[in-house]
Amino acid sequence: MKNKHHQRALLWTALDEKKLRCELCAHYCVIADGKKGLCKERQNDDGVLFSLNYGRLIAANIDPIEKKPLYHFLPGSKSFSIASPGCNLRCAWCQNWDISQANERNDPSRLEFISADRLFTSILRSKAKSIAYTYTEPTVFFEYTLEVSRMAHESGIKNVYVSNGYMSSQMLDLYLPYLDAANIDIKAFDNSVYRKYTGAGLQVVLDNCKRLKNAGVWLEITTLLVPGVNDDEAQVRGLAEFIASELGVETPWHLSRFFPQRQFDQIEATAIESIHQAMEIGKSAGLKYIYAGNMSGSADTHCPNCDTTLIIRDRILLQENRIQNGACPSCGQKIAGIW
Repeated sequence: MKNKHHQRALLWTALDEKKLRCELCAHYCVIADGKKGLCKERQNDDGVLFSLNYGRLIAANIDPIEKKPLYHFLPGSKSFSIASPGCNLRCAWCQNWDISQANERNDPSRLEFISADRLFTSILRSKAKSIAYTYTEPTVFFEYTLEVSRMAHESGIKNVYVSNGYMSSQMLDLYLPYLDAANIDIKAFDNSVYRKYTGAGLQVVLDNCKRLKNAGVWLEITTLLVPGVNDDEAQVRGLAEFIASELGVETPWHLSRFFPQRQFDQIEATAIESIHQAMEIGKSAGLKYIYAGNMSGSADTHCPNCDTTLIIRDRILLQENRIQNGACPSCGQKIAGIW
């Protein structure tokens, strides 16, 4: 397993018989010598935990920040977006399964090693206003994101996590000082559904969302509505009320259509009417900013006070931003976000 680029991992505790407990995410895997954790990207080598995907990027692109999706954070700006292989969840409908789940193609040892310094040179050259750790689950390449995030912090570049929210409290202790914005995917509002379809528990995600919000991180929530799985009224209403009461009515909520994936094709695409019904439930819970994803329409931002159209988007592409000094130009209503 030894490789000059394998990085000794952070956040773990040694146990008896060369076993160890990984403390990066809320699975808290106990890993025997020579074995890997659930994410397949951290391995116990003679009682020491190593990150296998450190510096092994499987994707790097310059995206509009709206693609994350973040609609109230530096709209119209570019975000340098990176991913290493791996994920700590096993979502049945994963859209990025080919790079997030362990397979021969995304074996980190097959990918070129890119040092944090080399990557950051490219980031500075791009003039991007933020770095998004995205596509896969950024928690599982935490050591790399932490190193790059510290550089970004010193250079005035924002850091963005697009995450399933299943990180450990110890990870957040280390990373929160460098995190500026996050989009957290809350995949259902029923713990049994969460367990069945993702292999994780709901409460950790909810608690982490509250912690991010309380720490001053700009937070937006995404939910992929999967027919017959998480689109019943009880779940949708419960999640809408959680966002409103625990995260704040100004927290943007992105409701996205599901489309069949190769490994999860027994369910048809989400009906557009289902998205509209969920949006109405969100409005009745008091949420001010609700957006439809993976479909046309319902992507514009409106003033919650006078309903003036403030930001016009063509799907994820910003067309016009009329917000002035963080407020509606028509009535002066302050619009929540980082502008």
